[in-house]
Amino acid sequence: MTALLTPPRTQGPAASAVPTSPGRLARARGWLSRHRTSASWLTPLLVLTAVARLVNMGGSPQRIDDEGTYVAQAWAVETLGELGHYTYWYDHPPLGWIQIAGWTALTDGFGRYSVSVLAGREAMVVAATVSAALLWVLGRRLGLSRPAAATALLLFALSPLVVQYSRTVYLDNVATPWVLAAFVLALSRRHQLVSFAAAALCFAVAVLTKETTLLLLPFLVWQLLRSATPDTRRYTLSVAGALFVLAGVGYLALALLKGELLPGAGRVSLWDGIYFQLVGRDSSGSVLSASTQAGQSLRTWLDLGAPLLLGGTAAAAGGLLVRRLRPYAAAFLVLAAIVLKPGYLPVPYVIALLPLAALLVPAVVEAGLRHARGSAGTLRRTAAGGLAGVLALAVLAGAALTWPSALGRLWTADDDAPLRSAEAWVEGNLTDGQRILVDDAAWLDLVRAGIPREDVVWYYKADTDPAVYDLAPDGWSDYDYALVTEGVRQAAGSSPVMDSARDNGVVVASFGDGGPETVDVVRVMPDGIDAFYAAQDYDERARTAAGRQLLDNPALSFSQDAARALRRGTADARSVLLLAQLSADFDLTVGGFPVAAGESTDELPAHRLLLTGVDGGPLDSAAGRRLAAQVRAQTGSYAPASVEETADGLLVTFPLGAPDYLLPAP
Repeated sequence: MTALLTPPRTQGPAASAVPTSPGRLARARGWLSRHRTSASWLTPLLVLTAVARLVNMGGSPQRIDDEGTYVAQAWAVETLGELGHYTYWYDHPPLGWIQIAGWTALTDGFGRYSVSVLAGREAMVVAATVSAALLWVLGRRLGLSRPAAATALLLFALSPLVVQYSRTVYLDNVATPWVLAAFVLALSRRHQLVSFAAAALCFAVAVLTKETTLLLLPFLVWQLLRSATPDTRRYTLSVAGALFVLAGVGYLALALLKGELLPGAGRVSLWDGIYFQLVGRDSSGSVLSASTQAGQSLRTWLDLGAPLLLGGTAAAAGGLLVRRLRPYAAAFLVLAAIVLKPGYLPVPYVIALLPLAALLVPAVVEAGLRHARGSAGTLRRTAAGGLAGVLALAVLAGAALTWPSALGRLWTADDDAPLRSAEAWVEGNLTDGQRILVDDAAWLDLVRAGIPREDVVWYYKADTDPAVYDLAPDGWSDYDYALVTEGVRQAAGSSPVMDSARDNGVVVASFGDGGPETVDVVRVMPDGIDAFYAAQDYDERARTAAGRQLLDNPALSFSQDAARALRRGTADARSVLLLAQLSADFDLTVGGFPVAAGESTDELPAHRLLLTGVDGGPLDSAAGRRLAAQVRAQTGSYAPASVEETADGLLVTFPLGAPDYLLPAP
């Protein structure tokens, strides 16, 4: 009874903390309840954004050099603990590919994809989806209705221009969510000290991801000034500015600690990197000329995204009349005007314009319709409503006419097949010690396939990195092959080692239909192309004469294709000599001299030999085993690269390119 009458003991501080948990849960439930409608709009749009980029992610567009570079640098961060797969020279701040490396490390990206760039493209899909979510928040904070904000996301999710560029591995895509986050935070009306500080840090991350983002700084400052509460403006903006500057100083400190802040003999420097980006790059020409790189970039942008870009330009002009949209409209117009200036124009420059265009089109249309409903004058109502309607209909009609076919191609075309096939050919034919110049899009795949790093050389570094050209003192003649993509072809004239290798080589394999996606494998002739053709003239006549003699050998029988190759001199001299040697010990049936997919015998003869029978019987016999052993025992110039027992017969493969003058004069 006494125990029942005893009042309960009060507990210590832990007891007082217990009631806060239901409070937090209640607040969380309240937040979800308030945003339930927005979530029901936003969630399917985010799914659509991701799916539109994931479909056929590895097929279109074809991988390009920049993608290979950023992904290889991310791999170097993750695997080697270094800032690049070659000497880091401050051409860009490293934070962009460090973020990509974070994604690939967390998700085992390189373990899940045999095509390395796809691990980077997956990270781009994540960045695009986050950007879409932030675009929604930005639109809502700027006063857009849910339907208008949803329209902005639809434009961002489904414009072919946005889909193609946002799933390509560009540092601009990694920077975009940080830029949008900075503007979202700059619109905060509460907790402005923390929000503005966070905005400054987000924008600093964006700049240290892609330095061209700095062009948007005046417009972020404009938004911060407009949002700041007057009585705390000086303090909040000072803190934000200090944090932004400190982040930039951190990058300078990195260069200083490495002793690479200023130029010096035999070293890279931050100064040289900045000078290269601002002054040293070759001009892209005028966007008004179809033959220049700038003109070609603009044409590509308009082919894929004319409704969004032209509609965005018109909306930006109208947006200058809407106070809340003015910083974003001005940002779009200034960025668009920079396209017209002479000098270097980066191909992915358009990426900064895309979220602004997607935001401004529905925002200005909605503002025009609201003005039409609320304006007192009939003429003003008609003008505002009419212009808004024209803009909406123009963008809608343009999208309906052009987007389905463009999206269909992005979702079905396999533009990357030629590059994958070329990589497979190189992996199967490059022998130990041979070296190849490549587009950086293929570099990491070949290294991960087991080819030593020093034997796979990004062609750009063959001219610019002392650590690379010191390994090739004789320049182009120290390389055995060159992998030629559209990027390499467009760079002709600016890469002396690759240019000379191509001039002194012959195409031995080609993949594609002859269009821009075609990839060629070039065999480099170390003595020069003139010496090669002189020897080739002799060797072709010698192969033809020796081949016709083999046709009269009673120990050898040939398929029609094999006989035709011998008569034409398109069988490798080593195959001819091997058959002559083996015929002394075996009666052989020769099935042919196979040519792999993509290979050509126009310049070099077929370097494979297929034996389909021995001593009148099958190859899976004692005689067949003795035959295979004798073939494998060949040494020196006659040693095969591989001897395989296939379903078709015994396939003998020699390294491509027999030594000159193996056969006697015809």
